Amino acid sequence: MAADPSDPVRQRDAERTRAEILDVATSEFAEQGYAGARVDEIAASTRTTKRMLYYYFGSKQGLYVAVLERAYVGIRALEQTLAVDDLPPARAVRALAELTFDHHESHPEFIRLVGIENIHHAEHLRTSPILPGLANPAVDVLGRILERGVAAGLFRDDVDALDVHMMISAFCVFRTANRHTFQAIFERDLLDAGRREHYRRMLGDLVVEYLTAHVGRA
Repeated sequence: MAADPSDPVRQRDAERTRAEILDVATSEFAEQGYAGARVDEIAASTRTTKRMLYYYFGSKQGLYVAVLERAYVGIRALEQTLAVDDLPPARAVRALAELTFDHHESHPEFIRLVGIENIHHAEHLRTSPILPGLANPAVDVLGRILERGVAAGLFRDDVDALDVHMMISAFCVFRTANRHTFQAIFERDLLDAGRREHYRRMLGDLVVEYLTAHVGRA
């Protein structure tokens, strides 16, 4: 008798297998890039076969896009769980900046994947069916904070959520992506644990100072 695909145990096994493939593929693509990554290597490092890998993801590009989607969905999901609506606007925006700082520091593979996909001009990410939903969560959370700050007269009234998102991302991505070249040139490790809180506070200060610049001045 054929196995029932709707069986809960079978579904859990499929979910675990898919998650395992994505874990291994994330490391492979982050280390080797899209062109250098090998599906054979990914399959050999999991409890499945190349045939099953294609069954789940369709192709190498399908697997790569799934890896990118999961990477972006991860940070977007964290942003959605951040309880900032009851915080003062300045504290709320600091909390969002700190969350991004912590996530990017602890997920260097995310930074590498973003860099790799930019080399490819986002041609793979553009094929993702969930692409339109990847931006909204980040802008929604930040937008609510900025609206409260402007309404209270605390933030400048010409702020744009995407500009602030870019500012936060730029700091956090640079710190991880450029760590090695920065250290080679300036002999300073941007991920030095001894300077971590300094940089985390610096990011919050940059964002808040920008948002409050010129407020109440002619």
